[in-house]
Amino acid sequence: MSSAKPVSENATPGFLVWRLSTKWRVAVDRAVGPLGLTHAQYSLVASLYGMHRAGEHPSQRRLADHTGLEPLYVSKLARSLETAGLLDRTRDPADPRAVRLTLTEDGRAVTRRAISVVQGLLEQLLAPLGGLDGERTRAFSRELAVLLDVPLDPHTGAGPRSGAAAPPPDEPSPEEQS
Repeated sequence: MSSAKPVSENATPGFLVWRLSTKWRVAVDRAVGPLGLTHAQYSLVASLYGMHRAGEHPSQRRLADHTGLEPLYVSKLARSLETAGLLDRTRDPADPRAVRLTLTEDGRAVTRRAISVVQGLLEQLLAPLGGLDGERTRAFSRELAVLLDVPLDPHTGAGPRSGAAAPPPDEPSPEEQS
């Protein structure tokens, strides 16, 4: 009989977020792999699909800001998706430095299938919280959104806890905990 502790016991929030992110990324990679996509490519095409449905025709830079991916990585992903025939990259006539992204017909079809597959996966992964439509899932999403709104640059002083007192000297800072 194993005496190993569960991963969550005594783990810091940073470690738990990292483990959950890794677990879900692997699950999405496996789910969308048969469609010829990686998790990062899925994030790009699904975001682009949603933005197009909302009437937006984003540049690579705008899509990078939306997804949280580095602009250079978005450019690399967009080139590979263009090669696969899933999206078109065109220069913006109003700004020749900007590249606009548009899903091709094949890209829209693959993206719709991928979204369906990932929605099913998320329903399964979120079952312990009541599924995609569960109140605990909505609360969890709100808490994650709060954390995502905190700036990466601690010197800006912006963010929801900018006026909070520093932890006592004998407690590790959040940076030391993750």
